[in-house]
Amino acid sequence: MDEEEAGVYRGLTDYGDREFSRYLRRTFLHATGRSPESLERPVIGIATSASDFNPCHRAQPELVESVVRGVTAAGGLPMRFPTISLGEGFLDPTAMMFRNLMALDVEEMVRAQPMDAVVLVGGCDKTVPAQLMGAFSASRPAIQLVAGPMSTGRHHGERLGACTDCRRFWARYRGGDVDAAQIAEVERNLATTAGTCAVMGTASTMACLVEVLGMALPGSATAPAVHADRLRIAEATGAAAVEIAAAGRTPAQVVTPASVRNALRVLLAIGGSTNALIHLTAAAGRLGITIDPDELNALSATTPVLVELKPTGEHYMEDLHASGGLPAVLHELRDLLDLSAPTVTGETLGETLGAGPGWVDRSVVRTRAEPARATGGLVWLRGSLAPGGALIKRSAADPALFETTGRAVVFTSLADLAARVDDPDLDVEPSDVLVLQHAGPRGAGMPEAGYLPIPAKLARAGVRDMVRISDARMSGTAYGTIVLHVTPEAADGGPLALVRNGDRIRLSVRDSRLDLLVDDAELERRRAALPPPAAGPATGYRRLFHQHVTGADQGCDLDFCIPQR
Repeated sequence: MDEEEAGVYRGLTDYGDREFSRYLRRTFLHATGRSPESLERPVIGIATSASDFNPCHRAQPELVESVVRGVTAAGGLPMRFPTISLGEGFLDPTAMMFRNLMALDVEEMVRAQPMDAVVLVGGCDKTVPAQLMGAFSASRPAIQLVAGPMSTGRHHGERLGACTDCRRFWARYRGGDVDAAQIAEVERNLATTAGTCAVMGTASTMACLVEVLGMALPGSATAPAVHADRLRIAEATGAAAVEIAAAGRTPAQVVTPASVRNALRVLLAIGGSTNALIHLTAAAGRLGITIDPDELNALSATTPVLVELKPTGEHYMEDLHASGGLPAVLHELRDLLDLSAPTVTGETLGETLGAGPGWVDRSVVRTRAEPARATGGLVWLRGSLAPGGALIKRSAADPALFETTGRAVVFTSLADLAARVDDPDLDVEPSDVLVLQHAGPRGAGMPEAGYLPIPAKLARAGVRDMVRISDARMSGTAYGTIVLHVTPEAADGGPLALVRNGDRIRLSVRDSRLDLLVDDAELERRRAALPPPAAGPATGYRRLFHQHVTGADQGCDLDFCIPQR
């Protein structure tokens, strides 16, 4: 790489005079007080995503300072820059809609600004996949640094962590077991530190997948946000970024089909979030790598669940970190992984694993010989109700409901669900199947609404789970016998749009099937009566999203961001 293409001179602003462009850039950099000598170092961009609307990231300023120390000590020039921040729970209608917007922001700022490598700093759910997607498209050397999980809180002697315990207590409140004063007290003890959700939700799952993909330093996924290890990891990440810049090691050289297959294997073994499949599909798609759902099922059949974290077990991310972190899981899986897969450090996955951790808490990370469950946590379903597929997290579901044929109770929209689910006159029984329509990517931005609440009258009678089906997502912190990501979605005229109250639906986890038991002639009659597709938003990014978002099976990316093969 010659001088014109590197450091602060990379991507010169075009004034029609290259020397003037260099002179002007130096002039304004001198305003920052940096020494002239420092301007000759490799530039390491640090993409920051702190925001008051993102409590998960509130420790990010200190984390970024540690990255700066690492970059400087390794001889680089650190340059911080902000991007969009996606605080789960603070975005209307859902953070998922804006993941692709953040990816565009990251892609263009990494590509447009003069940096030889970039450190991506984030954590909250959609942030990490957005940063990966953007960096993959920008094709600049990159390394991920996650924010780290929260530490747990306490309530009446019980350890609590967002957000599986949030949902557990809310279900008890809806069922009448917890009163208003108690739920208010619990609320103040669920999220007591900076960091992402303390359980194996989407943020924790993505942190683990980034590590196994090779895009983050080994052992970096699990350290709590408030632990000194997180700052040490940040400093080491900054130093690594300088080496990555010198090597010119781009994401396409790190993330390969073997890496993605390893990530799928780990996703299954940790009982990870259903959201991760969408995000991994989108990120890999930016590099032209596709994920075959049939391969997911094949891997699931041969991958045991080894990690006992909520929502599928009783432990938290801080316990996984104390038990050897993700390397403990990878070491247990090593003969099921492709150890030749590259990593951002320049070593292979096998080389980074070494001999494995010296001690592992086997109540947290189980052995292959004695797994928590013999088969993987996720199953891809197909059938007449989901021709393009659907997903169930069987590791967080009730096995008694795996083979169910039930009567459909249909909610036509999120508004309809909110208006009627707690109606005492709702015609619903525990053996029924709750169906939510028009909550997919184009229909509603694909919010985490797939965790349909148990109707109030059933919840008060002690019902805690029933089969629920939708084209929405659910939080990785949630649990239950829930079928998600039904494709094609209802807004695209998929069979889900044709379901009516009283229809019979068959779910078979054993056969990986989801079927609507209605004859073809009746379905064609219903299809002919469907209203025309909604026009969607008139302006802005929401219009762009509505017009170009792909289905869940393609990662809900924008179609023009996926390279054409």
